Amino acid sequence: MRWADVGSAREAGLAAGTMFAEAGLALPPDDPREVLLGARWVLVAHEPVRGFAAVGVLDGAAHLEELAVHPECGRRGVGSALLEAVCGLARCEGFAAVTLTTFRDVPFNAPWYRRRGFAELPSAAWGPGLREQWRREEEAGIAVAPRVAMRRGVGAGGV
Repeated sequence: MRWADVGSAREAGLAAGTMFAEAGLALPPDDPREVLLGARWVLVAHEPVRGFAAVGVLDGAAHLEELAVHPECGRRGVGSALLEAVCGLARCEGFAAVTLTTFRDVPFNAPWYRRRGFAELPSAAWGPGLREQWRREEEAGIAVAPRVAMRRGVGAGGV
Protein backbone atom coordinates (compact mmCIF):
# COMPACT_ATOMS: atom_id res chain seq x y z
CA MET A 1 0.00 0.00 0.00
CA ARG A 2 1.23 3.47 -0.82
CA TRP A 3 1.21 6.22 1.79
CA ALA A 4 -1.21 8.12 -0.47
CA ASP A 5 -3.70 5.22 -0.15
CA VAL A 6 -4.08 5.44 3.64
CA GLY A 7 -6.91 8.00 3.50
CA SER A 8 -9.09 6.06 1.06
CA ALA A 9 -8.30 2.77 2.82
CA ARG A 10 -9.38 4.35 6.11
CA GLU A 11 -12.61 5.52 4.46
CA ALA A 12 -13.27 2.03 3.10
CA GLY A 13 -12.62 0.49 6.53
CA LEU A 14 -14.92 2.91 8.32
CA ALA A 15 -17.68 2.35 5.76
CA ALA A 16 -17.26 -1.44 6.06
CA GLY A 17 -17.59 -1.09 9.83
CA THR A 18 -21.13 0.23 9.45
CA MET A 19 -22.20 -3.25 8.39
CA PHE A 20 -21.73 -4.48 11.98
CA ALA A 21 -24.29 -1.97 13.26
CA GLU A 22 -26.66 -3.12 10.53
CA ALA A 23 -26.10 -6.69 11.81
CA GLY A 24 -27.07 -5.56 15.33
CA LEU A 25 -23.58 -5.31 16.85
CA ALA A 26 -22.56 -2.20 18.77
CA LEU A 27 -18.79 -2.06 18.36
CA PRO A 28 -16.57 0.61 19.86
CA PRO A 29 -15.39 3.32 17.45
CA ASP A 30 -12.54 2.07 15.30
CA ASP A 31 -10.06 3.88 13.10
CA PRO A 32 -8.29 1.38 10.82
CA ARG A 33 -5.19 3.58 10.39
CA GLU A 34 -3.38 1.90 13.30
CA VAL A 35 -3.92 -1.53 11.79
CA LEU A 36 -2.97 -0.31 8.32
CA LEU A 37 0.23 1.37 9.46
CA GLY A 38 1.26 -1.52 11.74
CA ALA A 39 0.65 -4.36 9.30
CA ARG A 40 3.40 -6.40 7.69
CA TRP A 41 1.46 -6.33 4.41
CA VAL A 42 -1.55 -4.38 3.23
CA LEU A 43 -3.20 -5.53 0.02
CA VAL A 44 -5.63 -3.11 -1.59
CA ALA A 45 -8.37 -3.26 -4.19
CA HIS A 46 -9.22 -0.44 -6.58
CA GLU A 47 -8.08 3.16 -6.76
CA PRO A 48 -9.13 4.93 -4.70
CA VAL A 49 -9.01 2.03 -2.26
CA ARG A 50 -12.40 0.34 -1.83
CA GLY A 51 -11.12 -2.71 0.02
CA PHE A 52 -8.04 -3.86 1.90
CA ALA A 53 -6.52 -6.76 3.79
CA ALA A 54 -4.06 -5.95 6.58
CA VAL A 55 -1.83 -8.87 7.58
CA GLY A 56 0.59 -9.40 10.45
CA VAL A 57 2.34 -12.45 11.86
CA LEU A 58 1.31 -14.37 14.99
CA ASP A 59 2.88 -17.58 16.23
CA GLY A 60 4.60 -18.23 12.91
CA ALA A 61 1.43 -17.86 10.83
CA ALA A 62 0.28 -14.99 8.66
CA HIS A 63 -2.53 -13.36 10.64
CA LEU A 64 -5.33 -11.46 8.92
CA GLU A 65 -5.75 -8.41 11.14
CA GLU A 66 -8.54 -6.87 9.11
CA LEU A 67 -10.34 -7.45 5.83
CA ALA A 68 -12.62 -4.58 4.83
CA VAL A 69 -14.58 -3.81 1.69
CA HIS A 70 -16.57 -0.63 1.21
CA PRO A 71 -20.27 -1.65 1.14
CA GLU A 72 -20.73 0.00 -2.27
CA CYS A 73 -18.35 -2.66 -3.65
CA GLY A 74 -19.71 -5.52 -1.55
CA ARG A 75 -20.89 -8.84 -2.91
CA ARG A 76 -18.78 -8.46 -6.06
CA GLY A 77 -15.88 -10.75 -5.16
CA VAL A 78 -13.55 -8.03 -3.86
CA GLY A 79 -13.27 -9.59 -0.39
CA SER A 80 -12.77 -13.07 -1.83
CA ALA A 81 -10.06 -11.82 -4.18
CA LEU A 82 -8.28 -10.03 -1.34
CA LEU A 83 -8.49 -13.14 0.86
CA GLU A 84 -7.11 -15.39 -1.86
CA ALA A 85 -4.29 -12.90 -2.48
CA VAL A 86 -3.46 -12.96 1.24
CA CYS A 87 -3.35 -16.76 1.26
CA GLY A 88 -1.22 -16.83 -1.90
CA LEU A 89 1.22 -14.25 -0.56
CA ALA A 90 1.45 -16.10 2.76
CA ARG A 91 2.27 -19.33 0.90
CA CYS A 92 4.89 -17.53 -1.25
CA GLU A 93 6.46 -16.06 1.89
CA GLY A 94 6.79 -19.55 3.41
CA PHE A 95 3.93 -19.49 5.90
CA ALA A 96 2.02 -22.73 6.45
CA ALA A 97 -1.23 -21.04 7.50
CA VAL A 98 -3.31 -17.90 7.76
CA THR A 99 -5.14 -17.23 11.02
CA LEU A 100 -7.77 -14.68 12.01
CA THR A 101 -10.30 -13.85 14.69
CA THR A 102 -13.88 -13.02 13.81
CA PHE A 103 -17.51 -13.11 14.91
CA ARG A 104 -18.84 -16.66 15.00
CA ASP A 105 -22.42 -15.97 13.88
CA VAL A 106 -22.26 -12.88 11.68
CA PRO A 107 -22.93 -14.11 8.11
CA PHE A 108 -20.14 -12.03 6.56
CA ASN A 109 -17.64 -13.22 9.20
CA ALA A 110 -17.01 -16.84 10.33
CA PRO A 111 -19.56 -18.45 7.96
CA TRP A 112 -18.02 -16.52 5.05
CA TYR A 113 -14.47 -17.58 5.99
CA ARG A 114 -15.61 -21.18 6.52
CA ARG A 115 -16.88 -21.28 2.92
CA ARG A 116 -13.38 -20.19 1.88
CA GLY A 117 -11.52 -23.01 3.61
CA PHE A 118 -11.03 -21.68 7.15
CA ALA A 119 -11.83 -23.86 10.15
CA GLU A 120 -12.30 -22.95 13.78
CA LEU A 121 -9.05 -23.18 15.74
CA PRO A 122 -9.69 -24.48 19.27
CA SER A 123 -8.16 -22.37 22.04
CA ALA A 124 -5.96 -25.32 23.09
CA ALA A 125 -4.13 -24.92 19.75
CA TRP A 126 -3.51 -21.17 20.12
CA GLY A 127 0.02 -19.91 20.54
CA PRO A 128 0.97 -17.04 22.85
CA GLY A 129 0.60 -14.45 20.09
CA LEU A 130 -2.98 -15.44 19.30
CA ARG A 131 -3.83 -15.52 23.02
CA GLU A 132 -2.47 -11.98 23.37
CA GLN A 133 -4.39 -10.84 20.29
CA TRP A 134 -7.60 -12.25 21.78
CA ARG A 135 -6.92 -10.47 25.08
CA ARG A 136 -6.33 -7.15 23.29
CA GLU A 137 -9.57 -7.54 21.35
CA GLU A 138 -11.49 -8.20 24.56
CA GLU A 139 -9.91 -5.16 26.23
CA ALA A 140 -10.82 -3.02 23.21
CA GLY A 141 -14.49 -3.99 23.64
CA ILE A 142 -14.73 -5.97 20.41
CA ALA A 143 -16.14 -9.10 22.08
CA VAL A 144 -19.76 -7.91 21.87
CA ALA A 145 -20.88 -11.24 20.39
CA PRO A 146 -19.38 -14.77 20.30
CA ARG A 147 -16.02 -14.80 18.52
CA VAL A 148 -13.78 -17.53 17.14
CA ALA A 149 -10.24 -17.93 15.96
CA MET A 150 -9.89 -19.59 12.57
CA ARG A 151 -7.09 -21.08 10.50
CA ARG A 152 -6.55 -22.08 6.87
CA GLY A 153 -3.55 -24.07 5.76
CA VAL A 154 -1.72 -22.55 2.79
CA GLY A 155 1.56 -24.46 2.83
CA ALA A 156 2.52 -27.40 0.67
CA GLY A 157 -0.42 -29.78 0.66
CA GLY A 158 -2.65 -27.26 2.47
CA VAL A 159 -1.06 -28.01 5.84
